[in-house]
Amino acid sequence: MIVGPTKTLFMDEISTGLDSSTTFQIVKCLQQIVHFTEATILMSLLQPAPETFDLFDDIILLSEGQIVYQGPREHVLVFFENCGFKCPERKGTADFLQEVTSRKDQEQYWADRSKPYKHVSVSEFAERFKSFHVGLRLHNELSVPYNKNRSHKAALEYKKYSVPKKELLKANFEKEWLLIKRNSFFYVFKTVQIIIVAIITSTVFLRTRLHARNEDDGAVYIGALLFGIICNTFNGFAEVSLAIQRLPVFYKHRDLLFHPPWTFTLPNFLLRIPISLFESIVWTVITYYTIGFAPEASRFFKQLLLIFMIQQMAAGMFRLIAGICRTMVLSNTGGSLTLLVLFLLGGFILPRDQIPVWWRWGYWVSPLTYAYNAIVVNEMFAPRWMDKFASDNDTSLGVAVLNNFNIFPERNWYWIGTAVLFGFTILFNVLFTFSLMYLNPIGKPQAIISKEQAREMEETSPPRTTKSKKDSLHGNYKSKNQTTEIK
Repeated sequence: MIVGPTKTLFMDEISTGLDSSTTFQIVKCLQQIVHFTEATILMSLLQPAPETFDLFDDIILLSEGQIVYQGPREHVLVFFENCGFKCPERKGTADFLQEVTSRKDQEQYWADRSKPYKHVSVSEFAERFKSFHVGLRLHNELSVPYNKNRSHKAALEYKKYSVPKKELLKANFEKEWLLIKRNSFFYVFKTVQIIIVAIITSTVFLRTRLHARNEDDGAVYIGALLFGIICNTFNGFAEVSLAIQRLPVFYKHRDLLFHPPWTFTLPNFLLRIPISLFESIVWTVITYYTIGFAPEASRFFKQLLLIFMIQQMAAGMFRLIAGICRTMVLSNTGGSLTLLVLFLLGGFILPRDQIPVWWRWGYWVSPLTYAYNAIVVNEMFAPRWMDKFASDNDTSLGVAVLNNFNIFPERNWYWIGTAVLFGFTILFNVLFTFSLMYLNPIGKPQAIISKEQAREMEETSPPRTTKSKKDSLHGNYKSKNQTTEIK
């Protein structure tokens, strides 16, 4: 975030987990950036070392939600001396500032021994600061309205994204490719998985046991085709976990206006195409001639295209489910429900004419309906099925098999199914982009305190009713949370 034209930085507790030497080096570097570039840094530190404290120009001391002091570092001790408190010689200034406003530690810094000590509250410090010369000067500066004519012409940015969309898209392509290389084991494992399933499928539906003699033989081939559809549909389920993993980072980038959502989803879709194409080729090469589908080369490539489109459709559908559900638990539930509905209304578990009328619309909106019709039509219109007659000695065997399974006996259904699957692929990815645009993460982000802090708050709070006790704990925590902020 520092690299670039940033002129103002807000830093909270950057020294957490660092030793004093490293903190000093970091703050020294930031001081040089401020002085050389005329920038502004507002930084809060937890008890900085004296040499680190001396690097700052201005001090903001906050206590109990009030500004006790805000001004040059060299005047802060003078202000408290005017209030009757003095920092010991060997005491760090930052430690003194944190303790001088505390009721428990304030008395040890009382300087005027000729007068009895009297506790000075935070409100009194804040009122005295208004009459201190630093506070008066600050009040005078803020009371004069700022002359807007002095603003730089480039102070307001009218573009939502500071980098051209082309560069953002290129950066997202590079990031996506880097993540694919890092997750290469995952994609290799997916390919090995589909190879194993393809080999098992080929040995179950072995061509030496399959024939093209009658309608019963056609039913076995349709079973093999249907199993191929199901396997390649489930192959896209892995997109759910991949998308869910990346959503937290994406939401941060989106809310900080790093890039528009479409520059994230487009590389996500396009760079998966070669992987999906390779998996489709592996599946088709292993299963097609081993099972004994129609031997024409044209039908081989048509089935390859259909398997590829099924994988693309399934991947887009599961990305959309992940974008809508946004958590792994909801996505698993939503993904399983979607698959069950698509399978139930796809026309192969229950034939089309047996689906109730009020659910008939589900048959036409299910992507698996078109995949099932297209892949079966591609096989059953092969010459070896069309040149034979069915048991009625009148109808072609291929048409008879299609009629038995309530599939439309028309050749153009292959291209209808392919076109519809392509349309579903585009639709699902567009809806995935819209879900990333308009939906926010599930859950309310909130601060978390440790068990020790909660236990201490409960012990120190006075006994009250449940409701008032909760309020008193909140107020007690606020009173203890004193922070020294240094500019």
